[in-house]
Amino acid sequence: MQVSVSGQHLDITDALKQHVEEKMEKIIRHFDHVTNAQVVLHVEKEKSMAEANIHAKGASIHATGSAGDMYAAIDDMTAKLDRQVLKHKEKLNDHHRSEGGLSQAVGGS
Repeated sequence: MQVSVSGQHLDITDALKQHVEEKMEKIIRHFDHVTNAQVVLHVEKEKSMAEANIHAKGASIHATGSAGDMYAAIDDMTAKLDRQVLKHKEKLNDHHRSEGGLSQAVGGS
């Protein structure tokens, strides 16, 4: 997966970039069909914000996170992304198995 990190009104340090990449690796462990991710970090007054767009198989997922600290904003954003990715993965794997097979197995007809 290709991760690009950019900043608005903020210099991206190696520590910030490494933190973002480590958090994105967690998302990839849950869903390996992610092709690329764009992460934008910015500061508005005293609020740090992190935004991400992930392009995965069948979906584009967007999440934002904000906090007083940039690392906390990144953690918030990746937690939201993780929930969305898991939900998308569940939708792909659902295939409506409970509609027909359950009544036949239980009913015994």
